[in-house]
Amino acid sequence: MKKFFSTLSLTFLLGLSLMPAAAQTARVRVVHASSDAPAVDVLVDGNVAFQNLRFKDYTDYTPVPSGTRTFALNVAGTTTTALSLPFNLMAGQVYTFYAFGKLANSSLTIIGTGDELTPPAIGFTKVRIVHGASTAPPVDIFVTAPFVTLPSAPLLTAVPFIASSGYLTVPAADYQARVTPTGSRTVVIDSRRLTLTPRAVRTIVAVDGPTNGTFELIVLNDEN
Repeated sequence: MKKFFSTLSLTFLLGLSLMPAAAQTARVRVVHASSDAPAVDVLVDGNVAFQNLRFKDYTDYTPVPSGTRTFALNVAGTTTTALSLPFNLMAGQVYTFYAFGKLANSSLTIIGTGDELTPPAIGFTKVRIVHGASTAPPVDIFVTAPFVTLPSAPLLTAVPFIASSGYLTVPAADYQARVTPTGSRTVVIDSRRLTLTPRAVRTIVAVDGPTNGTFELIVLNDEN
């Protein structure tokens, strides 16, 4: 298994994509990943695009005009804006926007990734891992067969908040992802058995849990 993950590299979430530019729209998905934020409506240029998203909810990909667009998070059903930020969307590309951070410590932010939705060959899965837990320190990430002892070395080490592994093609199988503070072997996030099906594309996101000091995973179905 180690060889399938050995080329994994870290990127920061900068809104890049490998999809070719072909139309005058982008496709956008939004993830509510702030555990202490209320349900939100997502506005694009002042118009409601997605309604009543709760913690760990995520939308389908939706066409949005390309160019510089202003994304805002409003408390659901109100005109109360919690956050508003501009983003440049390139035509023909595909993006996920995450509401990360916490209201309690004023760290709420919107972060974007560029997504790659082309499915892999038969028998394989594409997967990426995103560190979206704002209250966690840099972390080590272990990916193994289910329920085996942690190996001596992590797959990724010292991964900071808002870093992503990028997509990696791996054999479709059962895995287990475990996250520890860097240099520690104390598991703070555990996916337990994680089934990656053939020709699927998945994003696994580590987020702050509802209780201080707890963390959770969101598994996004990017494709298939």
